[in-house]
Amino acid sequence: MAKVLILTAGFGEGHNSAARALQAAFNEQPGIDAELIDLFALRAPRFNHLARRGYLKLINAAPKAWSRLYRWLDESPHAPWVFRSLAGHRRLLGRLIAEKQPAALVTTYPVYGWLLNQLRREGRVFCPHHTVITDALTINSLWYRADSAGWFVTDSDSAAFLRVRGVPADKIHVSGFPVALAFADRPAHLVPPEPLPGTGPGHPRRVLFMINTDRTRALAIARALLQNPVWQLTITAGRDEGLRRELLALAAGAPARSEVLGWTDRIPELLMTHHVAISKAGGATTQESINALCPLIVSQIVPGQEEGNYELIRRHEAGTLAQTPEEIVAALERLFADDARLWRHWRANLQTLSRPAAARDIAAHVLRHCRPVSPVACEALAK
Repeated sequence: MAKVLILTAGFGEGHNSAARALQAAFNEQPGIDAELIDLFALRAPRFNHLARRGYLKLINAAPKAWSRLYRWLDESPHAPWVFRSLAGHRRLLGRLIAEKQPAALVTTYPVYGWLLNQLRREGRVFCPHHTVITDALTINSLWYRADSAGWFVTDSDSAAFLRVRGVPADKIHVSGFPVALAFADRPAHLVPPEPLPGTGPGHPRRVLFMINTDRTRALAIARALLQNPVWQLTITAGRDEGLRRELLALAAGAPARSEVLGWTDRIPELLMTHHVAISKAGGATTQESINALCPLIVSQIVPGQEEGNYELIRRHEAGTLAQTPEEIVAALERLFADDARLWRHWRANLQTLSRPAAARDIAAHVLRHCRPVSPVACEALAK
């Protein structure tokens, strides 16, 4: 059995989402055992939990401060020195590689490239690693300033961005974002209903509001959406049970037909069966919407990593930005006006961006090009 290590981190759900999809794709292959490793959670779980909470608070409560830090990490030649403080993480990673003897290494978080290259400079010998970039267009240089056997990107514009910045063209692979395999295995019946003219129950406009913003703002948006009886609204509140109860109270007796969910693993299905989604421009959210062919109304952009995600759908005319409740309602009204002409246009444009088999394509490429050091791994791959 050949081992594949997928290195991820919980600072933004896109990294973990991509890693889970890759694990599933690798594990479909006979003789392969793919394992996820979050080195930050493994090395210092309590500190990692606090750091994740601090990161979320920073991007939501002080986005300008986060933007300055993000730009510094992108532009400063001194930024990699920050990783010297991760000596304990680097030693743990070295021990894990020595213990598990992977045939392939894949990273979905940029810090790992620096740790792996430092281990090589210390004389460690192990298989090359491949980098799966989870952002689009405006890619932080931390992703590509550390060497890699190859970089997988979401789209051709992102590939051009890397080439201009000196990344060798033969190491850049336009694979798409590795979304859950459910998108590639989509049953034919999982589509939204035709948005026929009219406003009755037989003419639903299915709207999916995926909440990942602060409570006050989320409730204001939900309150505005619930006022239109034409919309069939689904709201996901995540693990915030208090917010879910408040949303249920808002929905009771409201004109719109609605369903309020807490945490759910049905996101692929919901995206496939709704006409439009409303959410922030996270890497996973944006790419899942693209691969579900579900146009996205972006309600929030985290400075830095999410700017390129929104620019991708704006550039390809597959969504729009609307940040206030009034702007979101107006965007929905435009979307479904004139026999839903704009919705049909956006949905057709998503076809050009959609790559639902990306996880399988990345796994196949990595396995074709891996050069295992361990004789055990070599033997397993040869079977």
